[in-house]
Amino acid sequence: MHGDVCLSHITAAQLWRLPLPASVEEQVDLDVMCGPTAGPVRRSGCIGHRGIDRRKVVTRHALPVTDLAHTWVDLGEVLGRGRGLTLDDLVVAGDVVARLLDEARGEGRGVMAMRTALDARTRPRGKVLLTEALTLVSPRSGSPVETRARLVFARGGLPAPELNAAVHFDGGRVGDGAAGWMLEGDFVWRRQRVVAEYQGDHHKTIGQRAVDVSRRHLAEDDGWTFVEVFAGDVYTRGKRIAMLRRLGRALGVSDMDLNLT
Repeated sequence: MHGDVCLSHITAAQLWRLPLPASVEEQVDLDVMCGPTAGPVRRSGCIGHRGIDRRKVVTRHALPVTDLAHTWVDLGEVLGRGRGLTLDDLVVAGDVVARLLDEARGEGRGVMAMRTALDARTRPRGKVLLTEALTLVSPRSGSPVETRARLVFARGGLPAPELNAAVHFDGGRVGDGAAGWMLEGDFVWRRQRVVAEYQGDHHKTIGQRAVDVSRRHLAEDDGWTFVEVFAGDVYTRGKRIAMLRRLGRALGVSDMDLNLT
């Protein structure tokens, strides 16, 4: 292709390995962006866009591609593509973008860069949903399902947990002065002494289950409540309600104060 072009939108997200719903991730046509003076690319297998002059372009796998922050903002333009992206999809992808940008630029810089990219656009498509999603983004989420679980907790009326946070032994409770690092919890409510762990597929192996049981015993022996969260607790309504009630009891939140829809 002649002139300034780069890969953008879904193609850029694929190259950055951002988590996307299957209906969008399976796209094979290339999103190609050009400058303001050239017409959009029109050829088989390509989806043409303008606006390369309003985005930062970097090299990814030896290809010109929109940078992480602008790629995330461009997801707002494809909300209707395939079966569409939802608010939660934008938060899931946003958590990964924020984490990668924090790793590259320093803690707290990721969300700031995403906000700068969004604010620089003039009436971008999907701005309302992108703006709401950005308020929910956290670079501390460790996986897409952890992000979705965190959103379930928030909508269910639970207090916000610390994410992937270190938990230490309480020497006074143990009684022998022992202290130090105990575990890193996916979701930690420190004041209530509650830890919730998402049990993904890698937890099904015998070796990992042994590690999980050992960690749970350590936490419970030190006065912590340990709650396991499974995929069904996130995606299935009945299991989700039961999980919220279980966590609510541990956190001192009554059923009356939970949103069990």
